[in-house]
Parts: sequence; C-alpha cells; structure tokens
Amino acid sequence: MSYWGFPRYVSVGEKKQKARKKLEQLRKKNKNIEPVIIEGRTLAHTWWGKAWNKNLEEYADYSNRIGRGRSYVRCGSVLDLQISGGEVKSLVQGSESKPYSVVIKIKALEKSIWKKIKDVCEGKLDSLQELLVGKFPKALDEIFTAHGKGLFPAPKEIDFDCNCPDWADMCKHVAATLYGIGARLDKDPNLFFALRKIEINDLITETVKGKTKELLAKAKKKSGRIIEDQDLSSVFGIELDSASLPPKEVKVKATRKDKTPKTKKTTSKQPEIKQTKSVSKSGTKKASTKTIKKATKDAAKVKVTKKPAKKTKVKTPVKAVKKVSKKKGTRKL
Repeated sequence: MSYWGFPRYVSVGEKKQKARKKLEQLRKKNKNIEPVIIEGRTLAHTWWGKAWNKNLEEYADYSNRIGRGRSYVRCGSVLDLQISGGEVKSLVQGSESKPYSVVIKIKALEKSIWKKIKDVCEGKLDSLQELLVGKFPKALDEIFTAHGKGLFPAPKEIDFDCNCPDWADMCKHVAATLYGIGARLDKDPNLFFALRKIEINDLITETVKGKTKELLAKAKKKSGRIIEDQDLSSVFGIELDSASLPPKEVKVKATRKDKTPKTKKTTSKQPEIKQTKSVSKSGTKKASTKTIKKATKDAAKVKVTKKPAKKTKVKTPVKAVKKVSKKKGTRKL
C-alpha cells in the first residue's frame, strides 16, 4: 500500500523479521542457499571486501545510488548470493512477498592489464596466503585498485538486471547485491579471481619464478664479504704460506693394525718330547717307557755349539826379593 504515490515506510525490525521468515521457507526447498549475513555495522572487514566496496563508491556513477542498498544488506534482505565465472546471481527480499531476482555480469579482466600486473608483482609477493590475507606492499595496493587499470571493475564493465518495478538503473536490490559481494569476499577472496576470470596461480607462479631467477643470479656472483689471501696479507702485513694452512682431513681405511714386519726370533729348536698317554685298566694315565727312552737318545745327539770363552792370562805380580846382606845377618825372602 502506498501513501500519496510513495511506498509505506518499513522499519528495520520489520525488514529483518520479514527476511528471516522468507529465508526459512527457501531453505526448506533449497538446502544450498547461501544468504549474506552482516555482523555488526561494518559491511566488510578484510582488505578484499573493503577494496571492493571502496572501488564502487569512488565512481560518480554509483556514489549516489549504491548507498540505497546498505540498509537492505544489513537487514539480511540478500537471501541468496551465488558467484561464478563473471556472473553473480542473488535473491533480495523487497516490499513484496516474493523476493526479487538480480543478475550481475562482470567482464573479464583484460589480458594486457593482467600481464602488466603480473610483471609488477614479480618478486614482490611471498606466498598465496599473504596475498589472500592482503599482506603485500603498499605499491601493489595502488596498482590493484587503480581505476581502469587495476583488478577491480569499472562501471562500464558491470551489467546488472533486476525484475523489480523500480525504474532506476541501479535499484536498491542491485546495490544490496553489490555490497553482498564485498561481504562474501571477506570469507573467500578466491571468488574475486573467479569473478574476473583470472587465474590466481599464474600470479603466484610468476612471482616465485622471478624470485628464483634473482636468487640464482645472486648465487653465481661472488660475495664482496669474502676476503682473499692476498687481501689478508695486505691488511695484516703478513705473508701467508699455503703450507701453513691446515691440511684437509683425509679418511684412510686401515687394512692392518701394524704393517711393520715382525722380527723372527732365532732360537735353537730342540726336539719336542712327545709323551703318549696310555690309560690302564684301572683308569690311571701312565707315560710309555719306550717313547721316553727314544726322546732321551735324540736329545743326546744334539750338539751344543757353544764357543768357550777365551782365557785371559793374568800376570801375577812378581814378588820383590829383598837381598839382605849377610853382614847384617838378614836372610832372603
């Protein structure tokens, strides 16, 4: 019912209750329904969601119209939102009992722009996880959000349609759907690349490839922090000899513990006396008399060649003979 040509005012509480009842009905028929639920007053929390909403609000074509959908998306009026390659479909609860159907088509990112972005990102992205979280240099932030040259679409790249009776190009239901896309990117930033029909893996592959080339190039260059032997001698005023350097450790497998030839001891071999043991009937062991006699005979035949020590003649001292003269009455000794 309208008053003087204007629709009846509907409070926020009434909008939420109406959307909640309709969502319960739709879930009974379709379990795969995905509504947009906004918690709190903030429409987006991550970098991708905020950048999406900011991109739309900065264009003059949308600045005065897109705000009409904020209250709708906050009240939970976007009952279903499906994002696929270059297309978004949604169901938005309006003043009528049946929700309105919205279809938004977004053109794929131009190949020339995509190539320039990949070239700029070369060596500046560490991982896919950091890209999705939004942790990258500020320079990339400016490139991604550049109007007409970045990742986000311009108004000329967006086509939308709604089956509501509103005559405006961008009705409240379309605006609510566009904000719903920003909220959905908070949960899954990969959907943005599917929406623009670009492969996120290409961006990471090019970045890693560039870093690999850079590391390989640095590995081939000689570091300036390494001081040569000549530089050391000039710095400290000493002469370095290659012989003074510690030799490299060489592992030698030891084949023998001691390779020095063993000295043979020259000892005179004597015939061994073999004793055969005979066991008597009583169990006692007695040596055979025949074998003992034979051994003694063989031992007697062995000649011991020992040279006798030379006898040294010892000169005995000659006794001094005292001659005593007969006159004094002494005698000879």
